[in-house]
Amino acid sequence: MTKAMNRNKNLFMLVSFLLWFPQFMYVPTLSPYMEHTEIPYSFIGIILGSYGLAQLLFRLPIGITSDMIKLRKPFILFGMFISMLSCFIFLTMDGAGWLLFARALAGLAAASWVAFTVLYPIYFSENKVHVAMGSISFIVVLAQFLGMSFSGYIVEEWGWKAPFWIGSVFSVIGWGLAFFIYEPKNKKVSEPIKLKGLIHIIREPSLLKVSLLSILAHSIIFSTMFGFTSTFALQTGFEASEITWIVAAFMVPHAIATLFMGNVIIPRLGEGKSLVAAFLLVTIATLLIPFAQLKSIFLVIQGLQGFSLGMIFPLLLGMSIQSIKPAKRATAMGAYQSIYAIGIFVGPFLSGMVNSQFGIASGFYFAGGLGMIATLLVAIWYRGKIFTRLLLKNENTKKHHAI
Repeated sequence: MTKAMNRNKNLFMLVSFLLWFPQFMYVPTLSPYMEHTEIPYSFIGIILGSYGLAQLLFRLPIGITSDMIKLRKPFILFGMFISMLSCFIFLTMDGAGWLLFARALAGLAAASWVAFTVLYPIYFSENKVHVAMGSISFIVVLAQFLGMSFSGYIVEEWGWKAPFWIGSVFSVIGWGLAFFIYEPKNKKVSEPIKLKGLIHIIREPSLLKVSLLSILAHSIIFSTMFGFTSTFALQTGFEASEITWIVAAFMVPHAIATLFMGNVIIPRLGEGKSLVAAFLLVTIATLLIPFAQLKSIFLVIQGLQGFSLGMIFPLLLGMSIQSIKPAKRATAMGAYQSIYAIGIFVGPFLSGMVNSQFGIASGFYFAGGLGMIATLLVAIWYRGKIFTRLLLKNENTKKHHAI
């Protein structure tokens, strides 16, 4: 049973990897590619934002439908197919309109992630949700890192379309493997969620707070590393082949933080202090990016931003369903992911507008401002957890000295 379960986990993680790897293969070069084809910053922002808009529109319906029929695998297969189609369109079509359509399809594929994040914890015990989320978040980060690391070099060697070729091949493989994912069959189909129940889930205070923080965090990362960071770097002296170093500087600390968040950081700091520290760090790092004149300093700042965001995402992901009953978790996860998709859309969209008006450096000040807002919100909303933990620690210290 254990061997079979481990095999199921490994296959699931491989398919999860193959959902994200093709999509992130072209992310660092997509913005420079569009600038190369003389698309203005404002429309680049719209194309980048369409990825989030598609998720905003489709993640909640996927979550609700998944809960209604008690099946996740069909949505996983659908997501893998749409991801493959998106790569094919990027590869075979040209023009701003087709780029917009292909990126929106990539967002639709990403919307299926709600089914992934609900099915994977089934392989774990109830008290291991944070561990499951940390593990699958690490797979996402690994796919992002490996996909993004070589895109600059690939473009320099084989041209702008090369990442789309590679993404298409891996998408086909992922779609084929997804048919072999295991999903338990001995589950009763619950009655469809009613509108009243849906509103109750969406209005859950803890879910709303976590979702707003996630909107801000996703606005930051999709305005910077997954948006305009590579464009800014190329304008400040980096070569296309050196995008690999920028990606590595960001993604390696990002992966480390994601991997150790559930087992190391949260047990020591607690959720409140971890969030405050992470958002404060990402604010500082984002605001410093336009001031980095040396390549080495630029890379260090990328590492700081990557590590802090790597702390934030798995923590918020686990917190989003902590207080939700298991039967409604797909709906809650769909609501959470739909809401934070606002950040994936609004972040790059507004950054593109700001960059068009005031220059590309101003977009980083905008993103840094969002980080500052998030830091203040965490300090206000979770001050009870932060200070309660500090008081308990002080009480324990006093008892220890008394003994």
